[in-house]
Amino acid sequence: MKLRPVLGIIPARGGSKGILSKNIRPLAGRPLITYAAEAARASRVIDRLVLSTDSIEIADLGRSCGIEVPFLRPAELAEDTSPMLPVVQHAVAEIEKAGWSPIVVVLLQPTAPLRKPGHLVEAISMLEETGCDSVVSVVEIPKHFAPHYAMKIVNGRLETFLPEGRHTTRRQDVTPAYSRDGTVYAVRRDVLMNQHTLYGSDCRPLVLRLEESINLDSESDWRYAEQLLLSSNFGFKERSLHEE
Repeated sequence: MKLRPVLGIIPARGGSKGILSKNIRPLAGRPLITYAAEAARASRVIDRLVLSTDSIEIADLGRSCGIEVPFLRPAELAEDTSPMLPVVQHAVAEIEKAGWSPIVVVLLQPTAPLRKPGHLVEAISMLEETGCDSVVSVVEIPKHFAPHYAMKIVNGRLETFLPEGRHTTRRQDVTPAYSRDGTVYAVRRDVLMNQHTLYGSDCRPLVLRLEESINLDSESDWRYAEQLLLSSNFGFKERSLHEE
């Protein structure tokens, strides 16, 4: 790996409302943030792993899991409406105050607990091989939910959301559409800090299968993730880093 050092950032604020106390809540027997930490360590491409939180309780849990917690996130960056970009930039700026600077920053959202070490390895490899600004994991949107089939209501009338949707009748004709799933955001430090974006002008997709991706937004998501994690299919300790 030439793009070193790599900084991994786990954002885990307190006060979650969608799933109460989700970042410290046990998922399949372990606190949620431990899944991101274990995937990062097993990947061997993350040189430093830092937790960004405003919560002393979450910070203490992070330290007990071996995650660095060198600062607490300010309250203005821990609101329900706080965007992710300034949270990540704040973490990098705090780390750099001590004289250590990354080449690549990897955002590891705890709400993607199906993340595998190989996802991180592949993202960093794509950055190196393509010279792109960033790599973001995505999943293909099922064709029956694709934008071509989406509708909107305008003045009480139902219309196609996209103009070309009027002429799309077969699924075979639908252009594949993708959704960011939160598993991996890998971005060059200078793009993040100087261009103020997680994407840059050349963002490449790390396409994941639907069955290896979940984003915990609701209690039903949580229950489904527990079922998967308690099965024998999602352990990664003895799996190849590139095994799907």
